[in-house]
Amino acid sequence: MSPRWEPNPAIRTGRHVTYNLHAHLVFVTRYRKGVFDDAMLKRCEEIMREVCAGFEVELREFSGEADHVHLLVHYPPKVALSKLINSLKGVSSRYLRAEYTGRINHNDMGSVFWSRSYFAGSCGGAPLTVIRQYIEGQQRPL
Repeated sequence: MSPRWEPNPAIRTGRHVTYNLHAHLVFVTRYRKGVFDDAMLKRCEEIMREVCAGFEVELREFSGEADHVHLLVHYPPKVALSKLINSLKGVSSRYLRAEYTGRINHNDMGSVFWSRSYFAGSCGGAPLTVIRQYIEGQQRPL
């Protein structure tokens, strides 16, 4: 096989498509309440990795601070980001509210964990290393 045909692991292929789609997602807690600590962020990452796997999406990076999380996802073109985001926020909210009831209810967040708004940015223009460094540089609470 010639060198120009060697597979690039960053480029994914489907039956009739070759793609390299990345999105930077940011979810904020309701009222920007600072509820996350390191253990809760780890659990949130586990939940979101499972949801992404169900959509055939790769969660490349995850981090956050006390009141928000950042995700870098590599997704196929058949996935509508709005549906992925709806599932990520809905499933993580249900699990986190059930597992961390005292902490979440203690902060008067009502019956909603995440803010209705979110950020979704295409990462095609910026080098992924810059986005990765930004996400890794979040001031993770201890």
